[in-house]
Amino acid sequence: MHELERAMSYDGASFSNVHSNTNWYAENLPAAWADAGERDVLRARARDLERNSDVMNAIVGAFKRNVYGAGFRLRSTVESEELREEIERAWEIWCKKENCDVTGTQSFDSLMRMAIRRKKVDGGILILKTHTAGGFLPFKLQALEVDALDETAVAHGNNKVIGGIEYDIYNKAVGYHIKQFAPDGFTETETKFYQAKDVIFYFTKNRPTQLREVSDLAATITRVRDINEFMRSLAVKERLLACLSVFIKRDSPPTTGRGYGGVDDGYMGKTISPGTINYLSPGDDISVVQPNMQATDATAHIKQQIRMLGSGQGLSYELASRDMSETNYSSARQGAIEDDLTFEEERQQLKDVMDEIFEEFIKALYLSGKLSDGRPADGSFWEKNRYEYSRHTWIKAPKKWIDPAKEAAANKDALLTGQKTFADMAAENGKDWKEQLEEMAKIQNYAAELDVDLVGQLLGARKEEEEGDEKDEG
Repeated sequence: MHELERAMSYDGASFSNVHSNTNWYAENLPAAWADAGERDVLRARARDLERNSDVMNAIVGAFKRNVYGAGFRLRSTVESEELREEIERAWEIWCKKENCDVTGTQSFDSLMRMAIRRKKVDGGILILKTHTAGGFLPFKLQALEVDALDETAVAHGNNKVIGGIEYDIYNKAVGYHIKQFAPDGFTETETKFYQAKDVIFYFTKNRPTQLREVSDLAATITRVRDINEFMRSLAVKERLLACLSVFIKRDSPPTTGRGYGGVDDGYMGKTISPGTINYLSPGDDISVVQPNMQATDATAHIKQQIRMLGSGQGLSYELASRDMSETNYSSARQGAIEDDLTFEEERQQLKDVMDEIFEEFIKALYLSGKLSDGRPADGSFWEKNRYEYSRHTWIKAPKKWIDPAKEAAANKDALLTGQKTFADMAAENGKDWKEQLEEMAKIQNYAAELDVDLVGQLLGARKEEEEGDEKDEG
């Protein structure tokens, strides 16, 4: 071993055969340089797997379902109850496809689900804030793929253009050069410059020097393709095992003609189908050839591959494969908790996108005069009111419980011991705690009007439950 190799403190930095590092060469390059040459290839391959791989769609679908799921409900937190109701009602109307999408084909929920999918596969998506006539408000969204960025564009002044995005001296995006296409999607008409304030670039930044997107599946697309190729080869092998070949032996093969040995005797190009009975020519005999191979038990191999694929994306094997045969309540719950931590990172980034859209929505709502307090004469909206009107939270639709009885018991204990508040539990169930209390009060008041003793029924049911438990113990 070379003296330099002996002096190294890290085995990972060695180039020795001892550590299998002989041909392992890597460079330290800025992310913008390292990504630029391979970004398009990764995106194209990820899209190919998206179109043709069920395993890839299982991973992407898991993120789409769990990050956004049934959607988020807006909860305005402005002080005025009247204004709060107006904003929430206006948001509900605007989220319809004819009001929020410039193409009129996707609702806000559909746009967000597509954004999650494109970010996972392509690495990112561009969302333009457009102001057009028609619809509930003169504000709509236009979704564009990252392919629309013009990498040949020229910068303005002292700025620089990298990958179609224009940056200032601090590497802050100041604008986007976006190619315009004809309706056929192939004919490029021109390139337009959009200021950064009018564009939302939804992607994950993993390094300080990273300027553009890279497919979130970059580290796992080779494994997905390996699984596909293995399954394809296995299917071919299984088909071969099911094949039956027949060779006809002749005692005195003919020496002239077109068939084997010469004569076309009716066997050329013939096949055997199930249940077929045929006659042989005089002197012919049959030898049956059946492949003598054993099918490989692919289950263990595929499980291991999917487990590694899932872990590379921060997912449990059960979520990636939808195979729950090896789980119990505790392991399923622990896996769900860990998976949710992965999804929470994505949710937070998506909420940032939705926050920016909602703030633009508030501006359009104000400018269109659809707020009951009108437009402040002193122009204070732009300094104070727009921040006040934009106060909000997002309430995610609840997930189904794994074991409702155990989950309810755990929530009860957490509530009694102060580990959770009523507001926490309401949020987990996709509800606003104030609205839930108001709803409970309405139900109780209406029951009282009808002379229905809800409390008595609940206590009676609890008493019967306790008596049933005592009998079981006896």
